Amino acid sequence: LLGQILDHWFESEPLKATLATDAVIGAMASPHTPGSGYVLLHHVMGELDGRRGAWGYVAGGMGALSQAIAHAATARGAHIFAEKAVCRVLLGRDGQAQGVALQDGTEVRSKLVLSNASPQITFLELIPQEQLPKDFVQRIQQVDTRSPVTKINVAVDRLPSFLAAPNTRDGQPLPHHQCSIHLNCEDTQLLHQAFTEATQGRPSSRPMIELCIPSALDPGLAPQGCHVVSLFTQYTPSMLADGLSWDEQAKNVYADMVFDCIEDYAPGFKASVIDRDILTPPDLERIFGLPSGNIFHGGMSLDQLYFARPAPSYSGYRSPVPGLYLCGSGAHPGGGVMGAAGRNAAQVAIKDFRHL
Repeated sequence: LLGQILDHWFESEPLKATLATDAVIGAMASPHTPGSGYVLLHHVMGELDGRRGAWGYVAGGMGALSQAIAHAATARGAHIFAEKAVCRVLLGRDGQAQGVALQDGTEVRSKLVLSNASPQITFLELIPQEQLPKDFVQRIQQVDTRSPVTKINVAVDRLPSFLAAPNTRDGQPLPHHQCSIHLNCEDTQLLHQAFTEATQGRPSSRPMIELCIPSALDPGLAPQGCHVVSLFTQYTPSMLADGLSWDEQAKNVYADMVFDCIEDYAPGFKASVIDRDILTPPDLERIFGLPSGNIFHGGMSLDQLYFARPAPSYSGYRSPVPGLYLCGSGAHPGGGVMGAAGRNAAQVAIKDFRHL
């Protein structure tokens, strides 16, 4: 249990609760959920510029990371087809993957296919079910993809000024503006209560909020004097109780509640808002193909990790379809902007390619 780990090392309840957020981030789980301690460790895996467990902003926004990978690939001769939706994986008579078909009718032939889509899209939508073992299909259908995340992107005309650390007169970013700011995290019981409300089909009345201001480090993201604020909030159920849907009214009611919470910590925040973009779990699924809005393509619980990710006997990136590999967050070791699944899958694919 995460609570036991934190209680062993720390005494301060606000510190424990703030650390606990990384154990439940993206997970429909509470700090009291068995196995939640692993997700905390997962978030400090690896290193950045020689610093173990460090995180960083991507200059130019997260899209710049995709562009950097794309440029590296094209420099080695890769061809990238953007905005070209794949509708199915092409299979030969022997069931071997032979490329992909695009929605516009184009067929792209290849000896190997690597899918960065979720296991659900890859195996339940892009492959005919009769080509897959029944127990494998059932396993993919049963993957727990519940997600509590609603992402809110905000444009503001000034930096938020927190009661605990007011802004200076010149309005320049202070050290805390350049970090991850955790709100409604005074104690772990608050997080548990927020989780409990969501399990009953209601958005949390006091949601867990992780607030980042990337423009404080990367001014090019916003006009001079203005900033972009990224709000990663929990807990919001994918399916609301009483048959209600995430319509515009429900989205705005929840976002207003989030903004009211921020206002308590940083008076004047609501008045500084120029515009906002609210992405609930159904929005994240529709726009980005995340199953149930899950940023990890499936829960990072202990029953869905290691040899069981995405399914027992298929944790090594190969799939039941010869020549088709899974290389996204749904593969081992799971989600996070670290590229481990992609790197590992590429090495397996290269090894197989040499024998074709």
